[in-house]
Amino acid sequence: MTSWLDRRRSAVLLHLTSLPGPFDKGVLGEEARLFIDRMATAGFSVWQFLPLGPTHAHGSPYESLSSFAGNPDLLDMRECVKFGWLRADALLDSHVEQCRQAAIGFWRHVEREPELAQAVSAFKQAHADWLDDYALFAALKQVYRNRPWWEWPDALRDREPGALRQARINYADQVNQCIFEQLLFDRQWQALKKHAEARGVQLFGDLPIYVAHDSADVWTSQSCFTINRIGLCDEVAGVPPDYFSETGQRWGNPLYRWETMQADGFQWWIRRVGRQLQRMHMLRIDHFRGLEAYWAIPGNSEDGVIGEWQEAPGMELLQALKDKFGSLPLIAEDLGIITDKVTALREAFGLPGMKILQFAFGSDTDNPYLPVNHEENSVVYTGTHDNDTTMGWFDSTDEDTRAKALKILNVEPEGMPWALIDCALASPARLSVIPMQDLLALGSDARFNTPGTLDGNWQWRMESIPEADAECWQRSLELNQKYRRS
Repeated sequence: MTSWLDRRRSAVLLHLTSLPGPFDKGVLGEEARLFIDRMATAGFSVWQFLPLGPTHAHGSPYESLSSFAGNPDLLDMRECVKFGWLRADALLDSHVEQCRQAAIGFWRHVEREPELAQAVSAFKQAHADWLDDYALFAALKQVYRNRPWWEWPDALRDREPGALRQARINYADQVNQCIFEQLLFDRQWQALKKHAEARGVQLFGDLPIYVAHDSADVWTSQSCFTINRIGLCDEVAGVPPDYFSETGQRWGNPLYRWETMQADGFQWWIRRVGRQLQRMHMLRIDHFRGLEAYWAIPGNSEDGVIGEWQEAPGMELLQALKDKFGSLPLIAEDLGIITDKVTALREAFGLPGMKILQFAFGSDTDNPYLPVNHEENSVVYTGTHDNDTTMGWFDSTDEDTRAKALKILNVEPEGMPWALIDCALASPARLSVIPMQDLLALGSDARFNTPGTLDGNWQWRMESIPEADAECWQRSLELNQKYRRS
């Protein structure tokens, strides 16, 4: 049994952008604190969300510009008004313009407030191992109109020291804006974390196994990734053809040069995980099976048909992380076709795997997702951010699966989605996770992501946070108490 899952707990899955509020997306402000309060009152003690890094234009949190930075889209700019860094009427401007104006106001205050200047200096020193490079990367993305780093001038693409020094001078305003955004994100996040801890709520983050090709991570550490001398990918990540896709999947992320990473004791991974553990109490490792073996696709292939399995030093990596951090508060996303070797790697470090109830009713009694087959050292979900909502799934699934689900759950159709929520909370799994859409009994129009599609994802938002006496919270409290999770 993993020691950090200390008792039976339950979680709500909701990404921060889905919080309600006056801005285009949910932010790290009063709505987030109210959501924590409502969760805690309903007996939930964990809040799960998706990766927090700055995103590309498509908005996927799994394709980030940095593994270390926070997404400035999540900043609550109302706080800048309170501190006098931003005029109140500027809150009507675009978020990008708000950040630009607030950065100008912030640095003016730094010039005349020694305490604030000291806080900036301490922040820059504490995060120098990633902040300097990311701030310059973000500045150059602005200067070169969002072109990928391998299309920048050769001297910047290749990180020639003289070119980097000159760029820091030439684009100091853009660099300083990024530093301001990251300092503010850190302050707002730590305040949110403190509020959560005061309410007995743990924060559950997500760590994509791979990083985006166009990211500060790859630009800064090019020798660690499968790219060539002009920055293009020799090999990319994906999965081979399977039941779900005749052509496999080409994700396009560069793969790791594991021998290079292992040579220095996986320092990049240690820094990456350490940064996230400063923010979270626990982390999910996305596509965990890639730590045992990964599908390497030639960079010029258009799909996942051509490729080969290559072994990864997952045992050595996880041991290095354990040596550094002690107990590993990690959850393995072990969905899909999982081999005995992948299971052995997960079990060697006591990491909980995942059980998805929407996958439980479509096959025989050996199905590992069936409630009767759940293990204590696991995390059970009605569905994840990649699934349809429970009502959407139930309404669209085939008749045989629907009938089997109703029989196993011993419920009539009108009992959904609460019958599946009840099943998840009753599970022997130490942690049970319920998407907010399921607590609200929403249909497919509230689905957050459809894998393999580009349009319409990552956009769903709550209209408001339900009042404390709302049915979703009251029923949750009853079930959390009934199944000893509160």
